[in-house]
Amino acid sequence: MGLFDSLAKNALGSMLGGSAKMDPAAMLSGLLNEAGGLNGMMAQFEKAGMGEIFSSWVGTGTNLPINADQVQAAVGTENLQALGGKVGMHVHTVLPLLTQFLPQIIDKLTPQGQIHENNPNGGQIQSVLTSVISSGLGGLFGGGR
Repeated sequence: MGLFDSLAKNALGSMLGGSAKMDPAAMLSGLLNEAGGLNGMMAQFEKAGMGEIFSSWVGTGTNLPINADQVQAAVGTENLQALGGKVGMHVHTVLPLLTQFLPQIIDKLTPQGQIHENNPNGGQIQSVLTSVISSGLGGLFGGGR
């Protein structure tokens, strides 16, 4: 893992509660696995009436925004509570992070506008997280994309 990857991982770990043991890529991978991969997550969003939103993240156009209530409806309260428990955070802290980062993460996991890899591996997820975090941190310092 390169220096920037380590910094990005530590930055996300701090944002997600500061646990040194918590691996953000493993956490996201777990969330995707619980959903049945990207296709399963898409199905969850479709079932909750938000298929158009999720499809915008997969597609090559503009990502539609989502709010915390919509994320909770699509992902499920129990899954969010389990995720919060794994990272030592309350659901009300996890939700804004997912609201902010999930569209970007899904977008970067599907660069050609289609789900080619239903279950991305840890390396792919870590690479996406590094990219999303670098964009977010760049934005904090005036250099975001």
